Amino acid sequence: MGAKEDDGIHENILPPIEQEISDELNAKAKKYLRGEGADLKALQDKKLKGQLAVREEIYGKSAKAAAKIEKWLLPSEGGYLEAEGIEKTWRIRQESIAREVDILSSRNQYDIVVPELGPYTLDFTLSGRFMAAAGRKGHLAVVDMKNMNLVKEIQVRETVRDVVFLHNEHFFATAQKKYPYIYNREGTELHCLKEHGAVLRLQFLRNHFLLASINKFGQLHYQDVTMGEMVGNFRTGFGRTDVMQVNPYNGVVALGHSGGTVTMWKPTTSAPLVKMLCHPGPVSALAFHPNGHLMATSGKEKKIKIWDLRKFEVLQSIPGNAKCLDFSQKGLLAVGNGSFVQILGDLSGSENYSRYMGHPMAKGYQIGKVQFRPYEDVLGIGHSTGWSSILIPGSGEPNFDSWVANPFETTKQRREKEVRSLLDKLPPETIMLNPSKIGSVRPARKKEKPTKQEREADMEAAIEDVKGIAMKKKTKGRNKSSKLTKKKQERVAKTKRPFLEQQLKEDQAAGKKRQKLNEQVELPSSLQRFARKKTTT
Repeated sequence: MGAKEDDGIHENILPPIEQEISDELNAKAKKYLRGEGADLKALQDKKLKGQLAVREEIYGKSAKAAAKIEKWLLPSEGGYLEAEGIEKTWRIRQESIAREVDILSSRNQYDIVVPELGPYTLDFTLSGRFMAAAGRKGHLAVVDMKNMNLVKEIQVRETVRDVVFLHNEHFFATAQKKYPYIYNREGTELHCLKEHGAVLRLQFLRNHFLLASINKFGQLHYQDVTMGEMVGNFRTGFGRTDVMQVNPYNGVVALGHSGGTVTMWKPTTSAPLVKMLCHPGPVSALAFHPNGHLMATSGKEKKIKIWDLRKFEVLQSIPGNAKCLDFSQKGLLAVGNGSFVQILGDLSGSENYSRYMGHPMAKGYQIGKVQFRPYEDVLGIGHSTGWSSILIPGSGEPNFDSWVANPFETTKQRREKEVRSLLDKLPPETIMLNPSKIGSVRPARKKEKPTKQEREADMEAAIEDVKGIAMKKKTKGRNKSSKLTKKKQERVAKTKRPFLEQQLKEDQAAGKKRQKLNEQVELPSSLQRFARKKTTT
């Protein structure tokens, strides 16, 4: 039962419900596969072919297991705002959302006002559990977002331009007036990175344990925070910039410049990997989609552009100005400018962004940074008088992987995760535009033909080697100078012969090709009488 055999072909037939579940699992498994499988038929090495076949089988099994987990073990589902009738989602206010959500979610709506120490910038940990806030007048604070407790608060009495968490919540780096500093969770200063200079922006590459910075002289620095080694130090040559972002897909650092160009860098080369002209004026902000294939840029000409990084072309151009941009885990785009935050959404999945939500701040607030909180439908806003938090339904990933980011991890779990991440640290050489090339089979290159100069040089080198061979001395009468000269000439001619034959073959092939091309050229009727006549025998 459940099987049918027709003409010797054994086919499994499932009941309708099981068949529907099987089709759904197959559809879900496709998004967990690691691209297209390797073409094993083209491989000649049987050992390599067997190893890759086993690996592809493991990839298939892991994709099916992940699809089953998504189907049966992930109960939470992401939700979006839905409008009824002529109602529009961007007209729904935060007050209306607060009345409908649960008490725990409503606690994520707040506005911290510290006008004497602003403007503020902020950063979240990978799990979204902790937030670091930094005021321009030197105020630093670490907040536990789960219970809204202030972990630590210090005053450095110096200008602070940016703040970023390192591999976990116990360490964070700040870009201060002269140099960047690294502090621990208790507010103790651990390091002063004087080689970086007066830094404007900081970014941390989690998989590589690299702290990237751009200073006011346009110098890009990469420093390994595990060994303290300076991995890269480059002068960009595009002037001062404070627009900097890391692509989470491949670890490439992107910089936006005053000339309208966006450059992408890696720590092992002194020249940019990509230099693309995105706007006719200065670039004011940029952000990367979590999948790494989309990039949003904003220019002073009041245009926001969505770029496809696989083809480096514009997918969409949206009118509007933005001082800061940020993508959420589910692909929503936050645009902050002045005292208004606008959320753009691609709800249809066609990479066509449109208005989704909007939130006006209090009059006089000037937004400096927007950042979505991971695994929560929350948007953090740093502005001129403090920082705020609003609810954005559908922005966060509803299910977290405890092996990647666990908001509820214990001290023991954090310690084990830190050791594991250090062991799995990727070297700087693995940063590239297409990281899928790592571990793939290098295609066999066709043997390039040597040029005429290279062939002549090889022939001269071979002749010199032959001339340098000492002649064997023989008995009287057979050791005459004339006979030795004749033998040397024969050796030289024998050495030249393969090179001359190869040259003759190539000349003949080129002549035949030229003759074939001439025969294929059809002259106009008025010039036919001047064509060379074929001789017939």
